[in-house]
Amino acid sequence: MHRVTPSPPSVPLHSLSPVSASAVLGLWHLTEPAAALWERLPAPTHYLAQFPDGRDELRSRQWLAARALAHQVLRELTDAPATLQNDANGRPHFAELPAYGVSLSHSGEWVAALVSSQQAVGTDIELIRPKAQKLARRFLAETEQADAGDDATKHCLYWSAKETLYKLHSRRGLVFKEQLLLSPFERREAGVLTGHLLVENPRRQHQVHYLSPAPDYVLTYCVG
Repeated sequence: MHRVTPSPPSVPLHSLSPVSASAVLGLWHLTEPAAALWERLPAPTHYLAQFPDGRDELRSRQWLAARALAHQVLRELTDAPATLQNDANGRPHFAELPAYGVSLSHSGEWVAALVSSQQAVGTDIELIRPKAQKLARRFLAETEQADAGDDATKHCLYWSAKETLYKLHSRRGLVFKEQLLLSPFERREAGVLTGHLLVENPRRQHQVHYLSPAPDYVLTYCVG
């Protein structure tokens, strides 16, 4: 179930990994310029109309790479043609494949795309920085702050997991500190976090997987 398909060294795609019976996670080490990324996108006219103006060079490349990667992941699940759009809450989806779930993320030189043929999904990748620790009081409950302690990586994992849960549910206005909570955990190289959504009755519980795709980065994802 956790097969990893590495690409040849000449291709920036890092891996395609099935993470459930219906979902595939793609990782991309971003090295190429924007012009090369445009060449990898199907339906360039569609994406040119969606391309956000005013982004700096890195963020533009991240935007392009995330969509190119999503299409590459999609080909692992179906040959049906499709184009990405954003719904009213900003969540990406393949307009021609309404049953499919899509989540995109990027940070620094890494891009992630998670696609499922049957379920909603969420993923988030983060470069480990002091920022998460400095802003902890804004997004962590007191129990989560106590559990993270002085561990910068653990703070980043908490932030990433909450971003993943937020993307999974695609609801504007969710309060990270109060409505998206995570059980205390012992940090390992890879593992599973237990997340709780506190806006429904009964409360929903999710298993959020985490790993380190490269030094100084963490990635979290959740299916269904």
